[in-house]
Parts: sequence; C-alpha cells; structure tokens
Amino acid sequence: MADTFTPAARAIFEKNVLAHVASIGSDGGPYVTPVWVELDGNDIVINTALGRAKARNLASDSRVAVSLTDPDNPSVCIAVRGTVVGFTTEGADEVIDRFAKKYLNVDTYPMRREGEVRVTVRISPDRIAIQPK
Repeated sequence: MADTFTPAARAIFEKNVLAHVASIGSDGGPYVTPVWVELDGNDIVINTALGRAKARNLASDSRVAVSLTDPDNPSVCIAVRGTVVGFTTEGADEVIDRFAKKYLNVDTYPMRREGEVRVTVRISPDRIAIQPK
C-alpha cells in the first residue's frame, strides 16, 4: 500500500515551495530539475512542456523521486519515491496558469513559448519520508 501525506506535509505543498523532481534519463543517469508543484488528493502534480528532458524521461520511465524543503523551516523536508500515473496534455494549460497564480500571482503563465505544448504529470507516492519525523 502506498504512503499518504500527513496534514503537516500537505501544508508544505500549499506554500510557494519548489520541488525537485528526479527522473531517469535515456542513458540510465539521474536528471534533477526544480518544479512548481501541488497535491491533488494524494497525487503530486507537476507541469512541463513536451520535448523537454524531464517530459521525455517521465514518459519513458515512470520511476520518479520528488523532494521539497519547507521554505519557512529548512530543517523540515519531504522526500518521495513514486510512480508516474498520469501524463496528459489535456487541461495542462489550465494547470500551468494555476501554478502561475500560486507562484507568480499572475493569471496566466508568462513564459509560454510559441508552439509549446504543456503536459501535466501525476505522481503517485510509493514511499514518503519526512524529516524530522
């Protein structure tokens, strides 16, 4: 059975916290990138653009790790090992706009590039570690 997030962990996800997502590249090596993040139920939701290394990696290998540190208390961190359970362009523009509101306080994502296709990635946690316990 997969782990679930505690109320304290959920509160950290609500903050303007950057998460770091680790995926596995085509050469088998790790690839880590900072991302905007939210929880939907017990799933972690991130958003990226098709064609980027992160999108390619997560589409080809569903194993993923995510970490974040409480911006108000750097001694509190969450580390998640999980599985990509959703990868869709449907509704992805709305998700990145919602993230832009949360992180930049603007209504639409201002860094959109011509022809860019956004994708939303859902990650189901298999193992959640919170420090300190």
